[in-house]
Amino acid sequence: MQIKQYVFTLLFLSFSLFKVTANNDNHKNDDTISVHRDGVIIENDFDSLLNLWYVQQENNSDLLDFSVLDSLDSNTVKIPMFSDSIYEARLKQIPSLIELPYNEKVRAFIELYTMRKREQVERMLGLSEYYFPIFEEILDMKKMPVELRYLPVIESALNPNAVSKMGATGLWQFMFRTGRMYKLEINSFVDERRDPIKASYAAASFLSDLYNIYHDWILVIAAYNCGPGNVNKAIKRSGGVKNYWKIYYNLPRETRGYVPAFIAATYALTYYKEHNLVPRKLEMPLAIDTIMVDEELHLSQVAEMLTLPIELLRNLNPEYIKDILPAKTKTYSLKLPVEYTTRFIERSDTIFAHKDSLFFGTQIAEIPKLGTCGTVASSSSEPPTSNHTAIYYTVKSGDNIGYISSWFSVSINQIRTWNHIRRNLIRSGQKLLIYVPSNKESFYKKVNSMSFAEKQKIIGKDIIEQSEVVSNMNTNNSNSTEEYIYYTVKSGDNLLRIASKFEGVTYSEIMQLNGISNAKSLSPGQVLKIKKKS
Repeated sequence: MQIKQYVFTLLFLSFSLFKVTANNDNHKNDDTISVHRDGVIIENDFDSLLNLWYVQQENNSDLLDFSVLDSLDSNTVKIPMFSDSIYEARLKQIPSLIELPYNEKVRAFIELYTMRKREQVERMLGLSEYYFPIFEEILDMKKMPVELRYLPVIESALNPNAVSKMGATGLWQFMFRTGRMYKLEINSFVDERRDPIKASYAAASFLSDLYNIYHDWILVIAAYNCGPGNVNKAIKRSGGVKNYWKIYYNLPRETRGYVPAFIAATYALTYYKEHNLVPRKLEMPLAIDTIMVDEELHLSQVAEMLTLPIELLRNLNPEYIKDILPAKTKTYSLKLPVEYTTRFIERSDTIFAHKDSLFFGTQIAEIPKLGTCGTVASSSSEPPTSNHTAIYYTVKSGDNIGYISSWFSVSINQIRTWNHIRRNLIRSGQKLLIYVPSNKESFYKKVNSMSFAEKQKIIGKDIIEQSEVVSNMNTNNSNSTEEYIYYTVKSGDNLLRIASKFEGVTYSEIMQLNGISNAKSLSPGQVLKIKKKS
């Protein structure tokens, strides 16, 4: 008898859930206007669970279609069934500042999550291992209930790239205007609505603002869905009572399903083990690090040079919608698996230079000639004049384009033009085409084999080779309690390598202490102050 009753209930649920209204985006779009569009959600539309909250809990016999009924039989997994009293008791046991009542509407969503959409829920359980710690830390910082971490489950199915039909975007489904209101950057290259961290801060601020209006978290959740304007109208039509369940039938139809869906998601992701749900293996690293980038960078440059899957980088950095960090006038963050951070820093010059003209569309068709005064005279791959000869210089570790231009008495722009270089980026081992006077060809060819000090001597700058660590200049007066020591940068050094020479010192500390904003701006002979560690 119980099984028959269950099957009948399931059939009723299956065919009465699918009449929908579409705009859950009211809270991001217009706080005073509720737009509705009747339609039927196709079974496949549930793959992302984006529209679960639209489900109308009303019987509609016209929607009966036995083809949408999922088979609950399984040869490998037993799907448990529980009574109302067990569901209700379990909800009461969840430690929550947000009221989690139980009723038939909540049960309908619990069964949807735990019986019909098991694969999607298992996928979200895997993703929650990555995203929930982000949500929880930010909600805790803002002194808000951590149970709000379940909102992105029903908003986006934990998909940072989710976009609704109305344009709501990201884990927290912000509309364009609301995203901008909460200081999220949105342009042709960057959409911070997709950034899990920045969007979570914005969502926390939005939820906090709503709580200051209602002082009731269930009403806050409803207002997050349909906007405070619609909630206020429902309260007014209900005689001024501020209780979600008492204003229920005066709310937009999609919002009537939204709160039960939230309660059911909280239940399902808390008691998944009791329903034999198994989290899917996470495809993203749990330990990540962030590097601030101040030059244009394409994710493919990083992927190819660090041998990382491009899809992994996109998943870690979903805010870069064109795979480009457009760091021309400001810095942008690049998230990497923590074990790749050191490798990126050590190879940064090579990474930024890798196929830069290809990724940023700066191919130069012809090589210009030099005029008699060293200026570009015409476009040709031939020698600029009969008095000039083409030679090649192999870039060494520690070189930069400014040094090279001075050693060969040519301009930086000439080297860039001859070699199709953007942003002065060169890499160790790269061969640079340089035109030199024919009568000095043999001299300039020798530059390739000179040490850095010898090359600097060409232009009248002597470099004194010093020991790696030198004490401060007043060594005779120094004592063992001296707070700092001083390090002279050598050719080939970088900040990470220098920091590794001093126990307990990090490269970021060296940058801060010496006022260095660009890690690639070191030059041989530069003296760095290092704070002693006790």
